Amino acid sequence: MDLAIGLYPVMSDDVQTVIGTYALVAGLAWASGLRLYLTLFVIGLLVHFQVVPLPAAFDILGHPWVLTASGIMRVAEVLADKLPGLDSIWDSVHTFIRIPAGAILAGAAVGHADPALVAVAAILGGVIASGTHIAKSGTRALINTLPEPFSNWIASFSEEAMLLGGLWAMLKYPLAFLILLALFILLLVWMIPRLYHAMRGIFRPRRDALQPPRGAI
Repeated sequence: MDLAIGLYPVMSDDVQTVIGTYALVAGLAWASGLRLYLTLFVIGLLVHFQVVPLPAAFDILGHPWVLTASGIMRVAEVLADKLPGLDSIWDSVHTFIRIPAGAILAGAAVGHADPALVAVAAILGGVIASGTHIAKSGTRALINTLPEPFSNWIASFSEEAMLLGGLWAMLKYPLAFLILLALFILLLVWMIPRLYHAMRGIFRPRRDALQPPRGAI
């Protein structure tokens, strides 16, 4: 199945297919860590209307009942993500949902390949989804410390635009998408430790303020 739409014609069909599959594996994992239900809904629409060829494992996402469910959760995702504070609660709960979902989607992206390849894709998908989720949730938690809500809304809309643009590039220009994703992963490696220290610096004084002084008990 040719997933590498838009690659340079000098590449052989086999190379294009491999690159397209890699882009699908990594792209769906990345998107799941950022916006799971938007990802499921968009992929479901693409399958339902047969916009692009995708592995048969994704056919279930195009079923009307599944589309309805992912659409309802997408609405909930929009409402939760636009409200400061509630978005961080939503992110915390979805730590246990986005990462496994990213692994499952990445494994499904390789189709009926060798089970070992499916397992490798699922493991890599879980890693990419977890890194994206940690960066997203950590950044939003820091933004929520600001006194105004506009930064939260800007971040939310920016994430949605980035996800839709990323999914489009994943399907149309998979090689370019993989290069950009590699740069994004390097940015995550640099950013996550700094997010951790920034969050400790903000939330540690609050935690210490809630603890009783020594000798008070």
